[in-house]
Amino acid sequence: MVGFDMRGLTPAPVTPFTPDGAVDYEAIHRLGSWLGGIEGVKGLVVLGHAGEGTFLTTEEQISVIKAFVKSVDNKIPIIAGITGEGTEVAALEAKRAKEAGAAAGLLYPSHGWLRFGYQPGAPQDRYRRVYEVSGLPLILFQYPDNTKATYSLQTMLDIAAQPGCFAMKNGVRNMRRWDTEIPPLIELIKAGKAKDYKRARAIHDQLLPVTKSVYHRGSHMEGTVALKHALVARGILTHATVRPPLLPLEEGAEQEIHAAISAASLSKVVL
Repeated sequence: MVGFDMRGLTPAPVTPFTPDGAVDYEAIHRLGSWLGGIEGVKGLVVLGHAGEGTFLTTEEQISVIKAFVKSVDNKIPIIAGITGEGTEVAALEAKRAKEAGAAAGLLYPSHGWLRFGYQPGAPQDRYRRVYEVSGLPLILFQYPDNTKATYSLQTMLDIAAQPGCFAMKNGVRNMRRWDTEIPPLIELIKAGKAKDYKRARAIHDQLLPVTKSVYHRGSHMEGTVALKHALVARGILTHATVRPPLLPLEEGAEQEIHAAISAASLSKVVL
């Protein structure tokens, strides 16, 4: 079904904006070419939560996919977040993503399920229909247990048995991978595979200040804003503009994030 190997690190980059809020395609090229040039990065997931995908127009979503595809020069696959609420809406979104050059799609649950749950069989139907319409290979997105959108084992087995689904993103324990820490995270994976747990723990401890400053905030949504500040600290972005309903962080947060990047010995990136 798919002609690429995802065993490794697949970060979810932000969508850079200009100071006035327009999509910054030059910054996408810098970010994508940097990530695509790192050994061990197996793909990029665009238009997800970190990528503010639901804050973009349909035309912008298509253009962002195309821009990231161009930025990696076909070295690694681009995976598009598919977030449409209705199944037919998501199916058409996936079709557009494939036409724009996406190699696969990360299919989000219908947003209403997070609060209200879903009817038996609805997730299976969603994956089946999206693949039938789009032909885009799909990654199953397992949401945390504290939502009503988390899938039972049988539901996941049913989806996996259908044509179109080839992988799963396990979000149950809030595992996060983000693109300012990529080289150390590659080393962390290598150390784990080599059973060098002492080194793996040392790398984990090295990155911990950054993880705390980005994601241990009042709202998880603030993580996207903090992530952009971290990319500024690394020299990849020039500012941390986001789109509403996201807002700037509180006074002093930028300095805190820059200090965490420094404490983790994450140097400026030479592009």
